[in-house]
Amino acid sequence: MSPPHDQELNKRARTLLRALVHRYIRDGKPVGSRILAREAQLPLSPATVRNVMADLEEQGYITAPYTSAGRIPTERGLRFYVDCLLQIQPMADDTVERLRRRLSRDRQEGSEGLVDSASNLLSRFTQLAGVVTLPRREWAVLRHVEFLPLSGKRVLAILVINESEVQNRVIKVDREHSDSELQQIANFLNEEFAGLEIAAIRERLIDEMRADQFRLDELMSKAAEVGGKAFAPELDEEGYVVAGQTNLMELEELSNVERLRQLFDALSRKRDILHLLDRCACAEGVQIYIGNEAGYDLFDGLSLVTTRYAVEGEPAGVLGVIGPTRMPYDRVVPIVDVTARLLGAALNPSR
Repeated sequence: MSPPHDQELNKRARTLLRALVHRYIRDGKPVGSRILAREAQLPLSPATVRNVMADLEEQGYITAPYTSAGRIPTERGLRFYVDCLLQIQPMADDTVERLRRRLSRDRQEGSEGLVDSASNLLSRFTQLAGVVTLPRREWAVLRHVEFLPLSGKRVLAILVINESEVQNRVIKVDREHSDSELQQIANFLNEEFAGLEIAAIRERLIDEMRADQFRLDELMSKAAEVGGKAFAPELDEEGYVVAGQTNLMELEELSNVERLRQLFDALSRKRDILHLLDRCACAEGVQIYIGNEAGYDLFDGLSLVTTRYAVEGEPAGVLGVIGPTRMPYDRVVPIVDVTARLLGAALNPSR
């Protein structure tokens, strides 16, 4: 087991590592000892700096990409920098206000419109790729529901949730239902459940059927069948919106065309990325995955900075930024954090 970070590096080594990371993030090139001595603004000779760099390299914090070159931080070095040396730059008040106004303006487009807006804002302000998962419907409040019969034992469920957002879902039922039957079911559900959260409605319908399904009257039985499917979670409802993929094309880390294609394929398929974002949803605060920490080869040379956003105090989704491991974390982290707070506030149906 390696010793704790605070015991591994002394103040001088930390200062030089911070300076090296800053210079590498800015220029993307190996940093030599003379440049590093100037960057760190320490009264050290180049020979002393070289000795410290040799120690840092031996401990796995920096490496030489090729012979007789300067040094660049390893993933281990970047992790130490993020955990112990990172100094966050707070966002300017006018920038925060611009974000808030944009998201407030887009509230009328519903949750998907807000998610799309947040993803684009993340991309625009970081010049990287912004990704935002669609909010879970657990917090959504039902205002009204209607059903329309379709062919082949299918029904179109029209849900009005929160203030005015409309969601359409095609559900499969056990048998065909007439217009009048579906109207009766809708009337019953609206009378019994309007104003409740979708999750609570689903739970009550399930509880009713479990309690004594043989004693349910005909209408309640139909409502439980159709309503239960209308309010059930969809497999793809926790998809995500990504913006700024073209920004990744400019990265030296993705200069290989085949690797870039694989990443874009993963972003379009969503499954692997969703699995990673789901891990982020289980943790509080801003999470930073550097390179292989993400658990996917496609993220070699890339980092993911994410955090949860909440609606009415309940976690609703995840947003973040995908970019190179040498991204300016001090600037990206507050953008991700503030955007999450503002998106959660804009999605709040009670505001």
